[in-house]
Amino acid sequence: MSRIGKLPITLPSGVEVSITEQEVVVKGPKGTLRRQFHPMVQIEREDNTLRVKPQDQSQQARALWGLSRSLLNNMVVGVSAGFTKVLEIIGVGYKAEMDGSTLKLALGFSHPVIFPLPEGISGSVEKNTIVTLTGFDKELLGQVCANLRRYRPPEPYKGKGIKFQGEVIRRKVGKAGVK
Repeated sequence: MSRIGKLPITLPSGVEVSITEQEVVVKGPKGTLRRQFHPMVQIEREDNTLRVKPQDQSQQARALWGLSRSLLNNMVVGVSAGFTKVLEIIGVGYKAEMDGSTLKLALGFSHPVIFPLPEGISGSVEKNTIVTLTGFDKELLGQVCANLRRYRPPEPYKGKGIKFQGEVIRRKVGKAGVK
């Protein structure tokens, strides 16, 4: 049995869920999310909780059980509380600034990197090097962070680049001295 899949999802106040066949729409104070779920899982609503159950005991249904529960829980948490990711920019001359809904980055290229934030994602910059992104769709937020990080991933010798806050970059030793 899936340890994650069998946990119920409690609905906070202010969150509405409508289930039609395999499509689930979750509305809350932060926004609205909708997702199609696989037909091998069944989503049921009981009072103020949601439960995900597999249709049968096949390996694929059991594999989709925990995944579907996690995706549904992320939808409920996202529309009620939202998600936040923090990126750190490390390097001499590397900096960021917000211009409306556009993030301008100086990452050592001959030109500034202009990154428009998609709808549903908002950002702020502290100390020119700490970028905080917030949104109610966890999947979209993670993809935006990955796209930003792709411009200048952290390198292992000096650690320069864009990294997540709290991420540990394994450092390599540089060249040994010449005799």
